[in-house]
Amino acid sequence: MKFIDIHSHVQFVAYEPDREAVMMRAKEADKAMINVGTQKDTSKAAVELAHQHPDIAWATIGLHPIHTSKSFHDKQELGGEGKDFTSRGEEFDYDYYLELGKDPRVVGIGECGLDYYRLTEETKKKQHEVFIQQIELANELGKPLMLHIRDAYEDALKLLSAISHKLSAPGNVHFFAGDWNIAKQFLDLGFTLSFTGVLTFTKDYDEVVKNTPLDMILTETDSPYITPVPLRGKRNEPVNVKYVVQRIAELKNLPVEEVQQAVVKNAKRVFGI
Repeated sequence: MKFIDIHSHVQFVAYEPDREAVMMRAKEADKAMINVGTQKDTSKAAVELAHQHPDIAWATIGLHPIHTSKSFHDKQELGGEGKDFTSRGEEFDYDYYLELGKDPRVVGIGECGLDYYRLTEETKKKQHEVFIQQIELANELGKPLMLHIRDAYEDALKLLSAISHKLSAPGNVHFFAGDWNIAKQFLDLGFTLSFTGVLTFTKDYDEVVKNTPLDMILTETDSPYITPVPLRGKRNEPVNVKYVVQRIAELKNLPVEEVQQAVVKNAKRVFGI
């Protein structure tokens, strides 16, 4: 394992035509991955994929905040059959996720958190309730959180700060897109920050990367989304995590090999892999 993509979705419908080829490309390039669940079906599929490729794949399971109520229908995630689901959302089934989470290939809970991009007061309340349930689940299983926070950093920090003493294992803030002030607060709570290919086409997060200690940084692709330069416009996949590593190395003025090794070490520590 020379590289690790700690947040991808190769179990999504977007990879239905060539999933095995995607996995083989990652394996041949010594790139491991954690495929992240977003609701019941994608969580179960992530676990199944981890069992099919135990040498390079692990899974997290959880209910994405946008799927706690009526949500945007993304065909790459759920395919054409997902319209019924996204029109109603999912009631969080604690017992279902508890049983699934006992699987040894499951290394975290999420992606869970808060997403205020499309919001009403009713969905906001529901998101908070489900987020707390998944924190409780993570504590019961002794597994870290895979956080999804969008336009809601302050509320998420307030919630997590109030219960930080109860967290069995903090976890990671996926696709971090805040400023250094926000980053420091998550770091103080023990959360790592992961960065995507967005670093290759914007300078918005350069300061955060430069200031974040190397032992608190993780790399991800968020495949099939956020394809890095030089592959913009194409479907993303875990093998492309190398471009994120290279950009972090440039920003921190460090050898690529040093960043590679540190990120893998960090992932092993955070997710117990």
